[in-house]
Formats: sequence, structure tokens, C-alpha cells
Amino acid sequence: MEDQRILITGGAGFIGSHVVEHMVKSYPNYKIVNLDALTYAGNLENLKSVEGAENYHFVKGDICDAEILKELFEKEKFTGVIHLAAESHVDRSITNPLEFIQTNVLGTVNLMQAAMNAWKDDFEGKRFYHISTDEVYGSLGKEGLFKESTPYDPKSPYSASKAGSDHFVRAYANTYGFPVVISNCSNNYGPRQFPEKLIPLFINNIRHMQPLPVYGDGQYIRDWLHVHDHAKAIDKVYHEGKLGETYNIGGWNEWANIDLIHVLIKEVDAQLGRDSGASESLITFVKDRPGHDKRYAIDAQKIKDDLGWTPDYTFEEGLKETVAWYLENTEWLDHVTSGAYQDYYSKQYASE
Repeated sequence: MEDQRILITGGAGFIGSHVVEHMVKSYPNYKIVNLDALTYAGNLENLKSVEGAENYHFVKGDICDAEILKELFEKEKFTGVIHLAAESHVDRSITNPLEFIQTNVLGTVNLMQAAMNAWKDDFEGKRFYHISTDEVYGSLGKEGLFKESTPYDPKSPYSASKAGSDHFVRAYANTYGFPVVISNCSNNYGPRQFPEKLIPLFINNIRHMQPLPVYGDGQYIRDWLHVHDHAKAIDKVYHEGKLGETYNIGGWNEWANIDLIHVLIKEVDAQLGRDSGASESLITFVKDRPGHDKRYAIDAQKIKDDLGWTPDYTFEEGLKETVAWYLENTEWLDHVTSGAYQDYYSKQYASE
């Protein structure tokens, strides 16, 4: 691939902002356009490091808005799409499943249709990269790993909506020869994650000596991957992934929630200068989430063998660095938890 003009959707969110930052800095000859609706988890403060870059442009817009997409594709002549925009919080999907269907399924199809119309069946040198989740595979027992061939078995409205979008992406590839590639990733952690997710939520609660709500018995197991490693994997898949293929991205790093929480407490207390385990009493077991999947674990052998990608971070160094970032960026945390960060867009782009 030579000079690229890439549309990244959801680029003001947690993973998306790291992908935008990585691509803008790594490929100065590319034009990177970030389309984000700036809902509750989209935060332009996440992109301060690149907002003035010559090869970067932000557009406020929704992937469900066909007119905005049509205008963008006509104006920018995109050669590729990296599609991250999604509603992603399971608890919110249980409360409002229709919103997840709207964004994750209809929004994805709308985006593909816009690309189809713009590219007019001339798919040479084009690529639509759809980023998904390991949750589409359902739940594992004590043994086994999710492979690319694992049958889908989503258990929540969120995972069902992502499974639906995956199916539509593959259907467009099979029906129209649409140039797609898909990846399914495990739980991400790192700087700038919206604090409704476990790690930033608990860091913030430990900081304020507030309860740490643990679902059920805390024995739910997840595979954790640093967001910087995920961004590099996305770069690999976009540039080198074989069209029509799926790549599972994981950290080979399984943790039961309760074990992770104990490690997190120890690290946060240490960085705050508290006695070791001072915040252990904050752990509060709460009623379990409906349809809670017991275990997720990714087999990332294919992306290692085919594309040469493996995680750089050890969990110990990644967690230490992540805790340090949140404790050093308490203003960001306070802005996000208060909603004040939403003022940033109107101030930054008031003249546009």
C-alpha cells in the first residue's frame, strides 16, 4: 500500500483514539479522517497529541447518517476504512438493546453501503477493516480457546449486535466481492479508557476510597491486552491481512476478575503511598449481571504465524503504566466522570 486515505470511525473513543494516534504518527504520508459521533465515550481530549497534525482531520458525525457518509466519501476519496465505531458496554446493552442494534448493525451496513457506492465495484487497492470482539463467541468452560473457526454464540444484546455486524460484513464480501478483513479482540486496557470499564473504574474508586463492585463470585475470567498492542495489531491487519480473513487478537493473559482486582488494589495503593492492601475492604460483591459469560480466552496463533504480531507488553508492566497514567491524569478522570470533557468539542471547534 502506498499513500492511503483512511476513514477511521469511532476514533475519539478508547481504542479508536489510540489507533488514530498510531496511524497519524506512523504514516505521515497518509490522510487520516476520524469520524466520531462524540457520544458519552467519545472524547476529543484523547487526541490532543495529533489534533494539529497536517495529515489528520476530525469530523463530527454518526455512521447511521447516510448523507454525511456520502459527502465524506465523495470529498476524501477514501482508499480504506478502519471501522471501530460501536456501542460496547454490556450493561448498557441490557438496558437499551435497540441503541446497540442501531449503531452496531445498521451503522455498519450503512458504512459498507457508502463505501460500495463510492468505490463503484472498483475494489482494487481498497479495504474495509471491521473491528469486532471475542464476545461474539459466547462463553468458554475451564478449557479451550476461541479460534477464528469457533461458532458464534453471543449471550448479550451487545455481543449479539456485534455478531450481527460481523455476519453482514462477511455477507457483503461473499455477495459483492467487497474487500473486507475482520479481527476479534479480547479485553483491552490502558490509558484513556472510559471509567465504566473495570480497570479505570476501580482505579478511580480506589483513589476516592469508594466501593469496588464485583459481579457474582468474581470468578469470571477474561483475556487482557494492552491497547497499544491492539493498535499495532490493527496496523498489521490493515496493511498485511489477507482479504476475506478473520484474525483473533489476544494477550495470552487470562485473569479471574477477583484476582485482577487484588493485583490492581496492591498497585494503586502502592502508587498512592498507602499501606499494601489498604483498599481491600472496598471490595463489594454485587448481584450478577444477566447472561454473564464465564470465560473468554483468545487463541492468537494465526495472527502470530501469518502476520508476525505478538504483544509487546507484559501484564505487569502494562498495568503499572496504566495505573500511573490515571493517577497522573486525574484532571482527565474528573472531566470524564463529571461530563465536563464534552465541552472540549464546542470550545475546540467553535469556529467551524
